[in-house]
Amino acid sequence: MKPFCFADGKIIPTESATIHPMDLGLIRGYGIFDFFRTVNYQPLFLEHYLDRFITSAERTYLPLPYTRQQLRDIIVELIEKNDLENGGLRMVLSGGVSENHFSPSEGKLFIFAEPLVFPSEEKYQQGIKLLTLEYVRPIADIKTTNYTLPVWHSVNWKRLGAEDVLYHWNGWVSESSRSNFFMVKDGVLHTPDQHILLGITRKHILQVAGQVVIRPISLEEVWEADEAFISSTTKVLLPVTQLDERKIGNGKPGTVTMGILEKFRELEKETVA
Repeated sequence: MKPFCFADGKIIPTESATIHPMDLGLIRGYGIFDFFRTVNYQPLFLEHYLDRFITSAERTYLPLPYTRQQLRDIIVELIEKNDLENGGLRMVLSGGVSENHFSPSEGKLFIFAEPLVFPSEEKYQQGIKLLTLEYVRPIADIKTTNYTLPVWHSVNWKRLGAEDVLYHWNGWVSESSRSNFFMVKDGVLHTPDQHILLGITRKHILQVAGQVVIRPISLEEVWEADEAFISSTTKVLLPVTQLDERKIGNGKPGTVTMGILEKFRELEKETVA
């Protein structure tokens, strides 16, 4: 964490931030968050992240007592105070302390500034392994703080040589634990349309990729894919070259995948120019 955060309605030393031990964020795992990057001191795609965060607060019945402009101003000040040239900002809205210890209440807004380390270049060049996991994330279209299953499951990932998981249910794939999923077949890009978070990086990949088929995708199709990759704020795009113990395509990052990564990086440069 960087030295300063936003909490209790003001910017304070990060080490001073506190939350009530009976907050629903702790006792029920109920809250929302969002995370975005800074590039050359500019928050990348900020308005899209604010759209999602504000909508998530409304849909989870959590009061957000700040306007969009107030959030912008806080973020700009945090970037300056933390000298956050290239890093991350995490907005968290907790579930609050409620009378019955269950119903959503007036929570607490935190905004933390963080250093950000991308995956190693080796992972971009050689690809990563995912493990299949039968699961549907609760209210998947909202970015909640409930990551209990993947955090528990992740204890085994390193031992099994995996980067993350690929969720599937009744034979249909959805997403990774912290990323959206794409596959390529016969040169055409496909991505799931159900039980997913509408990722901001995903949104911009759809923009730069051109033709993309958004539809239900079966696990069997993924086994037969030519290429696959995951996308997220903290990775941009990571090629997936292995699923469980089977190779995807020829087991190497494909030309479509790497071409999209290059286009996204160009979009990023144009956005912060």
